[in-house]
Amino acid sequence: MESIALGQQGPTVTPLCIGTWAWGDKLFWNYGNNYGSKELQEAFETALEAGVTFFDTAEVYGFGVSEKFLGQFMQKTDKQVQIATKYGPAPWRFTGQSVADALTESLKRLQVERVALYQVHWPFAFFMSQETLMNALADEVKHGRIEAVGVSNYSAQQMREAHQLLAARGVSLAVNQVRYSLLTRQIESNGIFDTARELGVTILAYSPLAQGLLTGKYTSDRTYDFKDGRRIDPRFSREGLRKIEPVISVLRQLGEKHGRTPAQVALNWLIAQGNVIPIAGAKTAEQVRQNAGALGWKLGDDEVKQLEEVSRPWLR
Repeated sequence: MESIALGQQGPTVTPLCIGTWAWGDKLFWNYGNNYGSKELQEAFETALEAGVTFFDTAEVYGFGVSEKFLGQFMQKTDKQVQIATKYGPAPWRFTGQSVADALTESLKRLQVERVALYQVHWPFAFFMSQETLMNALADEVKHGRIEAVGVSNYSAQQMREAHQLLAARGVSLAVNQVRYSLLTRQIESNGIFDTARELGVTILAYSPLAQGLLTGKYTSDRTYDFKDGRRIDPRFSREGLRKIEPVISVLRQLGEKHGRTPAQVALNWLIAQGNVIPIAGAKTAEQVRQNAGALGWKLGDDEVKQLEEVSRPWLR
């Protein structure tokens, strides 16, 4: 399988990442209702069988449960697994030591001594300056507990500042994890995408299938009884689903041509942008298999352009 480096000096990972927000999360994904630890273990094992060994989690996912699951599952394999997790800059965390303490707890739950990538979950540092935060992260690189530093949901300017602060310590900013899909293309128009390319920062794209909208499973001629956070998302309303029909239509056409699903085409389009790794969430082995089907083939340049054109309404 091809691989991609995180930033300029970070570790090399698979070109697709498995997202584990739903692993233990009851607030949004209603964990325990129609899936549990058995399904998650099978999803983990299926990812490794497919050659996908890069997983993204966070201390806040399931309030630590997501990290615990990954820690338990990794104990049962001898394959090398690379973990990206996240630090939440909460208001009561205002010293560099709080970063070290949070990382210690994440490493305990994951049952590892270091992670491939440690990311700042959001840019609001409250009572901690970005300088204190980035210096604390640079310290952890020096201590060997994290291989690479990333940020998440940072604007172009915030990313540039983080990059400069880390560079002063001889550490590269490896990634910015942001929402990016055919239906959320704002990073192309607000400077994030171009700045990341200029600075050598890899984009980790979360919600690459727009929480299922790009799978083609949902159509405007039906009503759906969602048991999770999507039940209040207007994009899943009849009107919202009608609006995305042109995009889904092109995804279906290209999918038929390549023997792939709309979701696999949507993920492949993101990979085709270059310097982008989609984080595809999965709760079951079947979802992992579907996501992995985005790898091992490529859309043609004209097909990439066709999808770019039909999704232009979502640039802003």
